[in-house]
Amino acid sequence: MQTAMRSLLTSDVTRIIAITNQKGGVGKTTTAVNLASCLAHAGSRVLLVDMDPQANATGGCGLDVRSLEISIYDVLLGLEDIAGSVVDTGFRFSIIPAVHDLAGAQVELHDLGDRDHRLKSALAKVCGDFDIILIDCAPALNVLTLNALAAADEVMIPVQCEYYALEGLTSLMKTIDMVRNGLNPGLEISGLIRTMFDRRNGLAVEVSDQLNDHFPDTLLRTVIPRNVRLAEAPGHGLPIIDYDRRCTGAQAYLALGCEVLRRNRLKRGNPDGSTKS
Repeated sequence: MQTAMRSLLTSDVTRIIAITNQKGGVGKTTTAVNLASCLAHAGSRVLLVDMDPQANATGGCGLDVRSLEISIYDVLLGLEDIAGSVVDTGFRFSIIPAVHDLAGAQVELHDLGDRDHRLKSALAKVCGDFDIILIDCAPALNVLTLNALAAADEVMIPVQCEYYALEGLTSLMKTIDMVRNGLNPGLEISGLIRTMFDRRNGLAVEVSDQLNDHFPDTLLRTVIPRNVRLAEAPGHGLPIIDYDRRCTGAQAYLALGCEVLRRNRLKRGNPDGSTKS
């Protein structure tokens, strides 16, 4: 799997992908951390940006939120340069961590100029150091999420196959359209990811089929299963491939990384994996 992923690498342009869903508990942070890890293991230079005041992505990478001196909070408020906020996770990718004070930034940013583009301006200074930048968003439409969507080239949406999934997606699509009409006209939806999926659950299968009917071009093939080892890994501060590489959750995220790279290659018009001149 890892060899196959390496063959799909392209690095001519940095991709910025916001991982978001206005509904909580759908596997956003799990996807952000583990996709970052799998892409990094394939050879991509990956930066994960934690834009959620809960700071779960930061903790999931083994960092102690209470001991951090610089975070995305300082970057957004212009208190620190973004280069000084990048931390090596020890898992082949870097992170700009979050702290719980980030919740206060939602108020403080209102008094600053160009408040919705502060993340975009900051990331422009480090884009050349990374092939892929993943942004883990809070489960809310606020100034932090708008900053992420304004900075991103693409949106990746984890979806749990349950009763309210389609209703929540409809609301999110309206939000993305709003961002396209103002902050970021070039924003694309790069994929919907089915997460915490249990094939034994008839409703989950039914919702999965509905997603395929409604979003045939954006629904990713890879399905992330409900997996105990995936749920355990954040408590140990480890991505799943460092916690239990053989479990079904790890194999699913490795497959997701491969699919993301393959789609990127095809989007760039490079079916053979070569880089355009």
